[in-house]
Amino acid sequence: MARTMVRLGDLAKACKSKNAGPYELTVDVMFGDAETFDKVRASGVITRALFAKLYHVPEESVLLTEYPPAFAYKATFERRIVSGAVGDTDVYGAQQHAPLLDVEIPL
Repeated sequence: MARTMVRLGDLAKACKSKNAGPYELTVDVMFGDAETFDKVRASGVITRALFAKLYHVPEESVLLTEYPPAFAYKATFERRIVSGAVGDTDVYGAQQHAPLLDVEIPL
């Protein structure tokens, strides 16, 4: 049976990011129902390695938490540039979820 690739942005009910202090970002990915969450979880795509690759941080710096009661994932990881420092383009960390939206999930 052929698997269909679906963008995470099309599957998630919400995907958002924000500062977790000046040195870290947190990204939340939430799904609208258990069935979708379970399919994404079973795909094995959402991992610490994925966040490390997308955000160019060491995998060891990524704390990834699944929260099945809310059909959600939370990832917290170090910022490459401290919030508000010279070169920071998103002081609040509010636009950092965008790389996740195009991640393809096999369903």
